[in-house]
Amino acid sequence: MAKEKVGVIGCGMISEIYMKNISERFANMELAACADIVPAAAKKRAAQFGCRACSVETLLHDSTIGTIVNLTVPAQHAEVSRQALLAGKNVYTEKPLCVDYESGEQLLQLAEEKGLLLGTAPDCFLGAGLQTVRHLLDSGELGQVLFFEANLYQRGPEWFHSNPAFFYQAGAGPILDWGPYYAAAVIALLGPVRRVGAIGRKPYARKTVMSPASPLSGREFDVDVPTSIVSVLENRSGVIGNLNLSFDTGFRYWESKTPFMRIYCERATIDVPDLNKYSGPVLLRKGEAEFEEYPLVSALTENCRGLALSDMVHSKMTGRGYRADGAFGLHVSEILLAMQRSVEEGCFVELRSTCRRPEPLDSELIAELCENGGTQK
Repeated sequence: MAKEKVGVIGCGMISEIYMKNISERFANMELAACADIVPAAAKKRAAQFGCRACSVETLLHDSTIGTIVNLTVPAQHAEVSRQALLAGKNVYTEKPLCVDYESGEQLLQLAEEKGLLLGTAPDCFLGAGLQTVRHLLDSGELGQVLFFEANLYQRGPEWFHSNPAFFYQAGAGPILDWGPYYAAAVIALLGPVRRVGAIGRKPYARKTVMSPASPLSGREFDVDVPTSIVSVLENRSGVIGNLNLSFDTGFRYWESKTPFMRIYCERATIDVPDLNKYSGPVLLRKGEAEFEEYPLVSALTENCRGLALSDMVHSKMTGRGYRADGAFGLHVSEILLAMQRSVEEGCFVELRSTCRRPEPLDSELIAELCENGGTQK
């Protein structure tokens, strides 16, 4: 199979799994180079994965590289993606696509004008867990979807991150940091959203770095964004649901007894697995029966970050559509930005954007995209 040469911009924590998967998991890509504003970070990743470290400018002007993976900080996503598109590169960006609607809309227009592809994380909805939920919903056996609930109750990043202050600044918070996983799942499972309403609060004006491994441990920092949010979403299909996000609980999110996401249908209820992972379990309750684990429909249960990137590269090579495209990313971002606006203004927000519900990921395409059928080497 022909391989697309890929360059990575941004060599922080998340870059490791992306570069590992590009190098080892996906069959249609070759990791060519990486760059970072901190040269030492790029050199470290280059040595780890056997690629070339260079400056951002050099990477953007390398004619052998066709696709850029943008793993910079969220506030820089739109600008770095814009520069890459202007340099004639296809772009796949870590979430969110943008932190303001206008810059995201401009990226879509620029990509269309230049005939380039624009894709975006998160892609956990392509993993075995959420694809199994999609299979159940599409089977027709459960009847119509009535409503859903989705929950992220998490003690904040101050408990594990060495420098967590940026998580509490504009462009982050639970809405834009964790919200993309939830908004993407809602779209992938239930379709695009029509309007959003939300209320939120900031219980603490300041928080303290709690990680004992951090050199900043014990230091206080300002909280600039709402950290506990309750929202209501109405999908274009008529399905309604709520999405609740918090960085203020005393436990880790997987220790909560509330479901990550629960979908109520006419004849059954589905407990959706962790929306930040690719695996199960998927639990199905038919009528008044107890919940039972439902078999997963694919082998993509490990950390497959970059799966949507591989799908985008496949689209470039074949001319077929891809799932996590720019319209999908813009709609994810607008859902979350609408939540922020609703909290600030106390009103429902009608969304301007929409997107198609991404097609399921079939076994034949998985075999094309992934080495060993998707399992890690």
